[in-house]
Amino acid sequence: MKKIGLIGGMSWESTVTYYQIINRTIKEELGGLHSAKCIIYSVDFDEIEQCQAQGEWEKSGAILSEAAQSLEKAGADFIVICTNTMHKMVDQIQRSIAIPILHIAEVTADELVERKISKVALLGTKYTMEQEFYKSKLVERGIEVLIPDRLGVDVINNTIYNELCLGKIEEISKKKVIDIIEELSKQGAEGVILGCTEIGLLINQADTKTLLFDTTIIHAKRAALHAIELDKREKCI
Repeated sequence: MKKIGLIGGMSWESTVTYYQIINRTIKEELGGLHSAKCIIYSVDFDEIEQCQAQGEWEKSGAILSEAAQSLEKAGADFIVICTNTMHKMVDQIQRSIAIPILHIAEVTADELVERKISKVALLGTKYTMEQEFYKSKLVERGIEVLIPDRLGVDVINNTIYNELCLGKIEEISKKKVIDIIEELSKQGAEGVILGCTEIGLLINQADTKTLLFDTTIIHAKRAALHAIELDKREKCI
């Protein structure tokens, strides 16, 4: 079994979900008392968020590069960055280490292709929704990407940073997000990517008829399968 190096704390709320899903997946695959071999480096999210707000992306990348280097020295075989937004700096982080990074957008794209989704809506932080570092990974696979309008972007972004990252689950915000999903579905979205690792704390598939792709679940499960060298596509055959 490969040892997973998790860079967490962005926020720690969703890192808990990663740990649970990875270990549950290992148990399902191997049975008995098996659990994942993993190391968690949890950063101070306040430092990262300040870098994001001030546009100091290279500084935030340096913080995560240090975390990745520590995990590599501790024996990790590959890295999982437990957040969507900070994959903006994945190239900088990868250059600092010799072990691979399991990219959250790439494994999500794999899932969409397997489900034959060609047009998808993307929800996440304003950085993830508006910038190209994430969407480009989907477009490269032939997937058209929709995002909310300006008001919708602000609603999603504020819900993430001011509520979900603080462990707050507000019903009024849940209703707003569901309304945004319904509008994007009317625009032709065949599914919706929950492209922030906290959004799954607010809504799940039971809340909408629109197909949801929770990146936390996808990323964590793929990490577990990769750790035991089991490709999800091979498993499905």
